[in-house]
Amino acid sequence: MDRYAETFGRLGAQQAAAFGAFVTLGDPDLETSLAILDALVEGGANLLELGIPFSDPVADGPVIQASARRALAKGITPADCFELVERVRARHPRIPIGILTYANLVVARGRDDFYRRVARAGIDSVLVADVPAIEAMPFVESARANHVHPVLIAAANTPRERLRAIAELGGGYTYCVARRGVTGADDRIRLELGDMLACLRDYGAPSPVVGFGIASPEHVHAARAAGAAGVISGSAIIRLIAENPDDPVPHVSRFVAEMAAASHSLNRVGE
Repeated sequence: MDRYAETFGRLGAQQAAAFGAFVTLGDPDLETSLAILDALVEGGANLLELGIPFSDPVADGPVIQASARRALAKGITPADCFELVERVRARHPRIPIGILTYANLVVARGRDDFYRRVARAGIDSVLVADVPAIEAMPFVESARANHVHPVLIAAANTPRERLRAIAELGGGYTYCVARRGVTGADDRIRLELGDMLACLRDYGAPSPVVGFGIASPEHVHAARAAGAAGVISGSAIIRLIAENPDDPVPHVSRFVAEMAAASHSLNRVGE
C-alpha cells in the first residue's frame, strides 16, 4: 500500500488538503513523545514528518534546534527513534510517516543499512535536508531499493531544470519551501512560491506540500489557494511542547485540530 497516494487521493476527492505535523522524536522524552504522536494523529494530522535528533540541523531554526538539543540531552539515539516509530506504526497503520534527517546520520550507518532500517520500522519516506537534488542520486537509489520514498525539497528560486530533476527523482510528496531561510513559526508569512507549484505540476512531481513557517489557519488557506496539496507545521507545534513541559498533549491537540480543520475545509480563503 502506498500510504501517500492513498492519502492525497482520498483528500483530493474531498477537495481537502493534507495537514502534516512535524516533531522531533524523543522530545521531551520517549514516552511523552509517543503520547504527542498519538495526539497528532487523533487531532486530525494526515501526515507525520519526524525528526531524528541531530547536533547540527542546518535547515532548522532555533525552535527545532532546541528540541533536538533536549532530545540529545536525554540520550536519544537513532535506534531509539526507530523503535519509537515502530510503536507508532503499530498503533496507526494507515498514516504516512516520513523521516527528516541529515546526511551524516544516513552515511554514518551506511546508506543501504539506514534505508533498510527505515523500511523495517514502517517508515514511508526520508527527506535528507542537506542533500540537494544534484547530489541526491545515491540516496534515491538506496531509498528506492528498499521501497522508501525519497522526498526532495523545492523552492521558488529553484531553477526549472532542477525542478524537473526533483519531479523525476522524488517520491511520496515534494517538500515546497514557503520562504527563504530556516524553519520557524511566524505570525505573518508571505508565501514565496512563485510559479514553482505550476512547474512541479507540469513535470508530474509528487504532490506539493508547503512547509517552513506554517503556523496558523490563515497560512493553511494561503498555501491551499496557491495550489498546495498539503502543508506541514513544525515549529509552532514544538513551541507548544517547549512551553508546556509538564503536559504538552492537550495544547498540541487543540492546535492540530484547528490546523487540520483549516486543511480539510471546503472554503479556501484567498481563492
